[in-house]
Amino acid sequence: MTKVKQHSGKLIVFSAPSGSGKTTIVRHLLAQEALNLEFSISATNREPRGEEKHGKDYYFMSFEEFKQHIKDEDFIEWEEVYRDSFYGTLKEEVHRIWALGKHVIFDIDVSGGLRIKRKFPERTLAIFVKPPSVDELKRRLKKRKTESEDKINMRIAKASAELATAPQFDHIILNDNLEKALREAEELVADFIKTPLQRDEVEEL
Repeated sequence: MTKVKQHSGKLIVFSAPSGSGKTTIVRHLLAQEALNLEFSISATNREPRGEEKHGKDYYFMSFEEFKQHIKDEDFIEWEEVYRDSFYGTLKEEVHRIWALGKHVIFDIDVSGGLRIKRKFPERTLAIFVKPPSVDELKRRLKKRKTESEDKINMRIAKASAELATAPQFDHIILNDNLEKALREAEELVADFIKTPLQRDEVEEL
């Protein structure tokens, strides 16, 4: 991998099965000004849900646009999370955040999170948020009332495989008590950010 001297910003990855509470944790961390974090907005070809907005929640694009970005190698990582449902992180999004002098925080799929960790091991903190149980996961997804029963069942089936990847992450946070999980996440991120990179040369995007 080519090494270059570039911004010393770090990458904070939060991944988990849908309904584990990672988005709540990420929002809490973004509100802590001392951490100097900026949310990485993922690109997707799916339709917006509820009040989601382009450029705030996701970069919404067509299937054809997403495929073109893949062809042009514009993504740091991308994944076909469900059939014909793509998500990815654009290189220009990370550059945008580093240009602000901030660290990047991700709320992304397990596969995407691990891919970032493998590509940028020196500057990435990868955290897996684990739900108390699969039953609790299903209860949380139903409570959202944003998806069909079939889609929820598909997410639950996928969760089993995702849970098996937890040991590959730097840390696992068990979200059985939200306040405790928020404190643990804040401490992990704060410690990682204040630790200087071990070398001047870091992985190029």
